[in-house]
This record gives sequence, structure tokens and C-alpha cells, in this order.
Amino acid sequence: QVQLVESGGGLVQAGDSLRLSCAASGRPLSGYAVGWFRQAPGMERAFVAAISRAGSITNYAESVKGRFTISRSNAKNTVYLQMNSLKPEDTAVYYCAVTTSGSSRSVQTAEYASWGQGTQVTVSS
Repeated sequence: QVQLVESGGGLVQAGDSLRLSCAASGRPLSGYAVGWFRQAPGMERAFVAAISRAGSITNYAESVKGRFTISRSNAKNTVYLQMNSLKPEDTAVYYCAVTTSGSSRSVQTAEYASWGQGTQVTVSS
């Protein structure tokens, strides 16, 4: 079983950038497609981005296209989410997880497992 730990969240102003990290232990992350989700207060957990095992295929929610970039270093057993031009509506707890389908096209929470504990991102206006 792979264990995931997110880090890199914080309080920033609108227009700023943050880079989140999702570090894996227990098994090589190279065997998994990985996704990022976020959950704002009172809202359901929503898909943000996903990346294939080798990192050659990425998938983004429309709301973050052009602003967020997902990448990975299998050598470091880590997946990243670079978030630029942050907006107050990006405020949420951000989670990473591995797909059970093996596909980076998975966008439903039910298609993911081994969720991390999350990292808080707060964007002030």
C-alpha cells in the first residue's frame, strides 16, 4: 500500500503562486497515475489535475487550465502541483491520491485511493 503526504500549502494573496508536493512512501509512485483534488468548506471534493505514471499525459479541470501544472519526479517519489495566478476561489484543502483505474483520465473521487491528509491553501483577495 502506498502512503501519501501533501505539503506546501499556505496563506497567499491573489495572483501569487504556490507549489504543492505529494510525497509517497511504502511503494514506488512510478506504478501509479496520481491526481490532485480540492475541497472547499461546505463543498464536495473536486478534481483538479492528474498525471500518468510516466508523466507524459496530464489532465486538468477547466477551472485551473493555464494556471496550474501537475508534474512528477519518480526518482523522488513525488508529484507536484504548481499553482500560479491564484484566486480566492482556489481556497481549499488540497489532497493527492492514486488512481485505482490506472488512468490519468479518472476524475471521480471513487476512482482514487490512498488519500493523503491534505494541505490547506488560502488565497486572500
